[in-house]
Amino acid sequence: MTLSNKQIQHLKGLAHSLKPVVQLGNNGLTEGVLAEIEGAINHHELIKIKIPTDDKEEKALIMDAIIRETGAIKLQSIGHVLVLFKQSADKKIELPKR
Repeated sequence: MTLSNKQIQHLKGLAHSLKPVVQLGNNGLTEGVLAEIEGAINHHELIKIKIPTDDKEEKALIMDAIIRETGAIKLQSIGHVLVLFKQSADKKIELPKR
């Protein structure tokens, strides 16, 4: 699924007030954390994930792995927070027309 700029801006606006639903711990990206992310994104469609690491390369690798494993769309990453969107079958979030 590809999103238009208008749809991305709409989702970023919705995500602005959200708090991170998943926060990685000292063990990094484990199977349990990945399962939690999958459950959260399937339930909410639009989530924030906090990745508390100061190593930019490690953070990029973790973000890429999360995106690859979940099949979600990366909307943005600011600092330690990653914003993801993956539309579920219920289509809880109404996207604007292209």
